[in-house]
Amino acid sequence: MQTKLPKVGTTIFTVMSQLAAKHGAVNLGQGFPDFPAPARLVDALAQAMREGHNQYAPMTGVPALRQAIADKVARCYEVRVDAESEITVTSGATEALFDAIHAVARTGDEVIVLDPAYDSYEPAIELAGAVAVHVPLDPQTFAVDWERVRAAITPRTRLLMINSPHNPSGAMLDEGDMQALAAILRDSGIFLISDEVYEHIVFDGRRHESALRYPELRERAFVVSSFGKTYHCTGWKIGYAIAPPALSAEFRKVHQYNTFTSFSPAQYAFAEMIRAEPEHYEQLGAFYQVKRDRFRAQLLQTKLQPLPVPGGYFQLVDYSAVSDLPDHEFVRWLTIEHGVAAIPLSPFYAVPPPGQRLARLCFAKNEATLDAAIGRLKRL
Repeated sequence: MQTKLPKVGTTIFTVMSQLAAKHGAVNLGQGFPDFPAPARLVDALAQAMREGHNQYAPMTGVPALRQAIADKVARCYEVRVDAESEITVTSGATEALFDAIHAVARTGDEVIVLDPAYDSYEPAIELAGAVAVHVPLDPQTFAVDWERVRAAITPRTRLLMINSPHNPSGAMLDEGDMQALAAILRDSGIFLISDEVYEHIVFDGRRHESALRYPELRERAFVVSSFGKTYHCTGWKIGYAIAPPALSAEFRKVHQYNTFTSFSPAQYAFAEMIRAEPEHYEQLGAFYQVKRDRFRAQLLQTKLQPLPVPGGYFQLVDYSAVSDLPDHEFVRWLTIEHGVAAIPLSPFYAVPPPGQRLARLCFAKNEATLDAAIGRLKRL
């Protein structure tokens, strides 16, 4: 049988989590918290189920949740989006990304992706019949070279994808980046997907530069967010996309025949959580900054060199002082022989930089989990 996705195998996250379980390793690979979701949220979910919210939600999402999202956007980014025509609730951010790509990308179109990029982007592009055009970020700082982006644009370019805070590096786009992006897209017909699932996990007083803040970008953008990342419940798989009415209409055409609707009780619970406890997302960066700083200080006691982390909950480490193995071999060795699971960077690239010796660790974990990992890493 001829496969539609010849380059796709089992995702690296599944592979490394299975390897960690097999060898009893501390799993700092896959990006999920090992601490509980907020008590208010869990209680609200149970209450929603008891109240009978167990059937199909509206295709676009529960109205109370869409209104709560609109109010939150106004609070965070000082822009008012329409809950009815511009917000669509999805089964996680991955579905939202898929729907957005399929809403606008056509056979033969080109989609610009900045490498390293999350691994779901290119398969969704290929399934739409389009072609991913990979523009590498700086291999040390993961900054965008906007002249390289401009040079990658052709008459076939239909869509450009950005991600800030960035997975896997934690790098963030600043105001200058967003202005450069707006200048590149000005007077073009190119659409934008802004993957902002780590929007509230930012450090050191920095501001998340959402595409929603920039009118020129907002008018052509799908902005994708994730409740799982913000509220420590990745298994609930609820996200959303914000786009202008015309783009939302196209997005919903795909969504309604993909999942149609998403887990109803959770939507009511998130609506309650957003309204009643805004301090959760407002303080999320400070919550994770404590974890980042503690983990980085511990890593400095090992032979692994931590890179800067402006946002997100992943820590890149340079393992050059430990091994010359390619990253996919190094993380297998680290898991099997030293009991700590990490993620290699090469699966995030079309063409990995030669000689790069970086691995990704997740610090969205309890202190006991991180301490156990550090104890093993000190023996490298």
